[in-house]
Amino acid sequence: MSRPGKKRSRATLEDKESPEAILAKSEIQEEEKCTRSAAQERSSKPMGSSKGRATKKETCRSTQESKQAFSHWLMKSEPESRFEKGVDVKFGIEDLKAQPNQTACWDGVRNYQARNFMRDMQVGQEAFFYHSNCKEPGIAGIIKIVKEAYPDHTQFDKKDPHYDSSSTKENPKWSMVDVQFVRMTKRFIPLSELKTHHQAHRGSGGPLKDMALFTRQRLSVQPLREEEFEFILSLEEKPC
Repeated sequence: MSRPGKKRSRATLEDKESPEAILAKSEIQEEEKCTRSAAQERSSKPMGSSKGRATKKETCRSTQESKQAFSHWLMKSEPESRFEKGVDVKFGIEDLKAQPNQTACWDGVRNYQARNFMRDMQVGQEAFFYHSNCKEPGIAGIIKIVKEAYPDHTQFDKKDPHYDSSSTKENPKWSMVDVQFVRMTKRFIPLSELKTHHQAHRGSGGPLKDMALFTRQRLSVQPLREEEFEFILSLEEKPC
């Protein structure tokens, strides 16, 4: 796809290697180890040998299936200028609208959980475009996935602020997807409003009680359950 002449990254400050991100990395490594072990078991274990209790293989499979079950997302980007190694990483929803065919690659993500969520995305799925690290963070619009995960070119570019010398073209560590603008939300839905509903729903059992925006807030790419997505859409029709 065509890219703008001045490359801007979709990574956010929240994708830095925080203790939470390091923990997520170790969990992912363990999950990959579990997957390899499961494959070995399948090739060596005779049929009908299961004893009826949950095995490590089954636990691993369950984790993978729960990730693949998500069909909606929330993706954060910065609408205000911020420079990393001389490159402005600003990319708000208006910048997306200005791209050819209103489409851009979502590059620069350097958090393992966020990367894996992008690898779970499928063409046609929708996401909220969330303005992050700005005066008033919140949901500005809706985008859709138009190309599934493929290697992020910025990991190989030594001039890019998100260059990763440990990643190779033969074994790339980082992925990105292509997204396309769908529409602006009927009104901007601020973080403060979402937080109010989240706190209320924690007590009432409402749809935002476990929303990743508050339980895994450092992730720049987050999954949304169907009921979370629909509830947030319903807020468009209500005054702030």
